Amino acid sequence: MAELSNQLMALTVLAYVAAMVCYAGEYAFGTRSHIARAATRELVGAGAPVEVAPDEPVAGERSRGNTLGAVGVGVNVLALALHLGTLVTLGVAADRMPWGNMYEFILSVSFVGSAVWLVVLSRRPGIRHLGLFTALVMVVLLGAAGLIAYTPVGPLVPALHSYWFLIHVTTIILASGILLFGAVPAALFLIRTGYDEGKRRFPYTLGRRVPAAVTLERLTFRLHAFAFPLFTFGALIAGPLWAEASWGRYWGWDPKEVWAFISWIVYACYLHARATPSVKRTTATWIALIGFATMLMNLFGVNLFFEGLHSYANAG
Repeated sequence: MAELSNQLMALTVLAYVAAMVCYAGEYAFGTRSHIARAATRELVGAGAPVEVAPDEPVAGERSRGNTLGAVGVGVNVLALALHLGTLVTLGVAADRMPWGNMYEFILSVSFVGSAVWLVVLSRRPGIRHLGLFTALVMVVLLGAAGLIAYTPVGPLVPALHSYWFLIHVTTIILASGILLFGAVPAALFLIRTGYDEGKRRFPYTLGRRVPAAVTLERLTFRLHAFAFPLFTFGALIAGPLWAEASWGRYWGWDPKEVWAFISWIVYACYLHARATPSVKRTTATWIALIGFATMLMNLFGVNLFFEGLHSYANAG
């Protein structure tokens, strides 16, 4: 089962790459999205005849672009199913929940992020252009997990043999996965805002084909507002309770604990800034991205560069 999990992992990455390619096709040529309709309205509103420029795709290419977007969603669903299969076979091979080390944690968090993306997409089809960037994040994270964090299947270390393992880790995985996906519309909101302000250098040129800035900003806020209470419970309530049960103290300035607290502070600042009318939405969104950077530091940097009571996070 462990070997099957490794094979499914490889297929999962390939499927996300295929989905990314399909989404890129729609990003380049699709016209049936909210962005395409807005572009058409702009041309008509200018009082000029709508003409196809020499470098614009013809109608057939546009149709293929939209078809590629739909295919991308289907391949994304397949990638999610393979992703789930990777986790299930890994859990069966280890005879436990597959959350016992850094490799397994990354697989689980990225699975939640991908699932959240498809759920949001089912409710808001107009944001399908985000699929290109979401799939890219999946490929990067899973690639890093396989190249940097891979750990052979093994038993849990003694410190993880507790009912708090399910409570603490489950909530952290759910919250981290949602925050992972939430960073995508946050970054694209800043890009789209820059494009709307007339900036035409990279990466603002990407803003021409993503959803409207207000749509991206609202999605960013709702995802963070949903994930923050989960992260609060997992990191600041369940975590310390488990620490007291395992190590006899609620807080020990362990690097993992410190960086989790830093992430919580930054995300709390984002939500406060977002709720303050005098703070610009772009400023608040930058704070959200700083929070995401601290999450990545906690996920990769702490495990790779620091020693502490959570050092088992990268060991089978």
